[in-house]
Amino acid sequence: MTREFAPDRLDVNAFAEAAAAISGTEPVKRYPRLHAELVDPADDLSVQWAAAGQDRSGADGNPVPWMHLTAHALVSLTCQRCLSPVDVALDVDRWFRFVADETTAAVEDEDAEEDVLVAARDFDLHTLIEDELLMEIPVTPRHDVCPVPARLSAVDPDFDAAESDKPNPFAVLKQLKPGQGE
Repeated sequence: MTREFAPDRLDVNAFAEAAAAISGTEPVKRYPRLHAELVDPADDLSVQWAAAGQDRSGADGNPVPWMHLTAHALVSLTCQRCLSPVDVALDVDRWFRFVADETTAAVEDEDAEEDVLVAARDFDLHTLIEDELLMEIPVTPRHDVCPVPARLSAVDPDFDAAESDKPNPFAVLKQLKPGQGE
């Protein structure tokens, strides 16, 4: 009998024990925090993802659930140089090891190369996918070569007017010079 696994309520231990795999392609709108980051949230943007579970032997010889996650999305962000939209590819390729509780996860995650998460019978894989994609967003998204030259000036008429109304601080010195004030 083949068991169906749902990404919204994934039984991590059973998923790993069955060495199961699931995948999907969903609209970016399905991921609200990621969708909020987009400059041009077009309806045709999608997230492709795949997850595969496996049991590996732990230090004590007992099986430990692991999951390999890959995800890809091409999103439109704001170029920090020219402020126009820039397409950025977000790619995730990570392994996760699952433990029984939060305390163990916190302790083991410090020294582990892989991410350590808490195994659950109703693990939300979509939230993990969204978290990982959000972490892939560059701090300063930008074009390699901007399509529009960056505008490097600022105009503020109030600033210019305030500068012209100020008296010249050296005008007083001119009056102190002998033969100039008379």
